Amino acid sequence: MAEPGPRTTMHRLLRPLWFLLALLFLLEQWLWDHLVPAIRWIVDIIPWRRLKQQIAAAIDHLSPTATLVVFLIPAAIYFGLELLALWPLAYGHWLLALIVLAAAKIIGAAITAFAFDVTRDKLLQLDWFRRGYELVIGWRDAAHRLADPYIAHLRAMARALRPTARSHWLKLVQRFRRRVQATSTKQSAVD
Repeated sequence: MAEPGPRTTMHRLLRPLWFLLALLFLLEQWLWDHLVPAIRWIVDIIPWRRLKQQIAAAIDHLSPTATLVVFLIPAAIYFGLELLALWPLAYGHWLLALIVLAAAKIIGAAITAFAFDVTRDKLLQLDWFRRGYELVIGWRDAAHRLADPYIAHLRAMARALRPTARSHWLKLVQRFRRRVQATSTKQSAVD
């Protein structure tokens, strides 16, 4: 049997890395897909409809390049908020850094989603932006193709384990309840 070539070996070594990157990409997409609707709902509660309409109307009069600047300003704010998480991390405050990073993700997602919704049509008129957008969508689809079979398998395993886990927890709760009852019975006999 012939030994695998360097290309095959390298491919085998890089496969877990690609899988990890795909999972990270899908996690980011999942957060985006689940946070953005909630953030939009919160934003819609605030009476900003008129402001959003005014911004959208102003952007309609801009060129696609000027619209890119409008989109990059909130994106820069988002990036700055994420960098803000490095400050507590530098002083060893891990929990505060995680809280700041989570808040930055939520606020940044809200700002970026709003800006992208308002500027998307104009930005997609830029050929290089449209190609980049299509490339990212392609990466998302490739990440799904790579990770979805594994995720489906893990979900099936979790569904199969649910009855076993439930019965295990039920047995633990029943055993704990019997011990508490036995302890309270002994305590009542002593009193």
